[in-house]
Amino acid sequence: MAANFWESTQRRHWQFSKDELAQMRENLEESEQSLVQMFPLPQRRHLNIYFNQQLGRLGKRLGVRQQALATAQTYLKRFYCTVEIRRTNPYLVIATALYLACKMEECPQHIRLVVSEARTLWPDSLTLDISRLGECEFYMISEMHSQLIIHQPYRTLTSLQSDLFLSQDEANLALSIINDHYMTDLPLLYPPHIIALTAILLALVLRPNSPGGTATNMAAATAALMQAQAQAPGRTSSSNSSQNSVGVSDKERQQEARLNKVQRYAGFLTESNVDIEGMVDCTQELISFYECHEQYNDKITREQINRFVKARGLDKP
Repeated sequence: MAANFWESTQRRHWQFSKDELAQMRENLEESEQSLVQMFPLPQRRHLNIYFNQQLGRLGKRLGVRQQALATAQTYLKRFYCTVEIRRTNPYLVIATALYLACKMEECPQHIRLVVSEARTLWPDSLTLDISRLGECEFYMISEMHSQLIIHQPYRTLTSLQSDLFLSQDEANLALSIINDHYMTDLPLLYPPHIIALTAILLALVLRPNSPGGTATNMAAATAALMQAQAQAPGRTSSSNSSQNSVGVSDKERQQEARLNKVQRYAGFLTESNVDIEGMVDCTQELISFYECHEQYNDKITREQINRFVKARGLDKP
């Protein structure tokens, strides 16, 4: 992608503060108070998880690559910033977002195939034909003001993998975290490079079976960021004690090597002059999301969505 993020419509029109995003959503709900009261929905994070799962299921049937799935998820978020969810059939919006994203990411899917697979996947929730999908596509493009180019964090991760000496396991974990961030509000709050740098940090410090669990991981990530913020420019951390260690266990050596890598990363952040406060916020949001994911109930979320879809006749043409 040749376009510059700093001059893009994504930065100028689709990056908000938390307060701005909350106000937009509050205004939407106030404009549809009767619908909101009649059809309560799960918390937004749980909705995002469900939408992500449905998008993934459709994408798998169509053989869509991850870049297009990420773009489709971003389109969903933008669309539902301007349109109240209960006014739409989310299954139609999901299918449309993926169809449009595949066009933009230069891996187009035939509209007949998308319609066919969506019908098969959601037979009880969506009556779909080509004209209906086409109409929803124009509606979505209009709501996004034809601002369809999406900059993703994947490029930053790829370009920094060798510079930061990330192992393949660490790079894969960072990639997984980037994929997960599309189930949060972060794509609407921070630039892609901040997301990628946060994912790398978490890949370096996250240890699922570590004593203390999430709290320990959160503390380790925050400590690394605070070190970067407090460190004087040009100062580098040094720790070569492993070369002089005698009788140290393999586990201790691995722990020390990991600590050295985190310290080097903190030095890199200091020299690059990135938004550390933004990374702290991203870290907290992602850790909070993973905790929230543990309480997710697919059955309840699906039932609440299907209830308003059927009650309002949105499953019919």
